Amino acid sequence: MTKPKVVVFCGSSKFVDIMAVAEWLVERDELAITMGLNLLPSWYPDCPPDHLAEHEGCAKEMDELHLRKIDLADEIFVVDWDNYIGDSTRAEIEYAEKNGKQVRYFTTDFIGQQVCKLITMRYTGAEPLAEN
Repeated sequence: MTKPKVVVFCGSSKFVDIMAVAEWLVERDELAITMGLNLLPSWYPDCPPDHLAEHEGCAKEMDELHLRKIDLADEIFVVDWDNYIGDSTRAEIEYAEKNGKQVRYFTTDFIGQQVCKLITMRYTGAEPLAEN
C-alpha cells in the first residue's frame, strides 16, 4: 500500500452520527486515514448529544487541536448536513484553504450521497438503488 491520504472531518457535533458513517466510508472506499470528532458512547459521564467540548470547558483547546489535525491532513471533509456550517467549522475551512488543503463538502460529494442513501434506507425501508 502506498502512503494513504489523510482526511480531517469538520462539522458540527450535532451531526456526529452522519460524520461517523461518512468517515467509515472514506476509510473503507478510499483507503484513507480519517480524523475527526471524538465519538463517545452515551454512557460517558453526563454526555450531551452535542457540544461536548463546551460542556466540559475545553472548546478552545479542542478547536486549536483540530487546526493541528488540519496541518497534518491532505484534505478536509466538511459535513455540511442540510447546508449547515457553524462558526468553528467556517474557521476550519478558512484555515484549510489558507494552507492549501483540498476542501470537500458532504452535500456535493459522492460519499455524502452514499450516506444519504443509507439514511433513506434506514428510515423508509427502501432497497438501495443500483449503481450505474
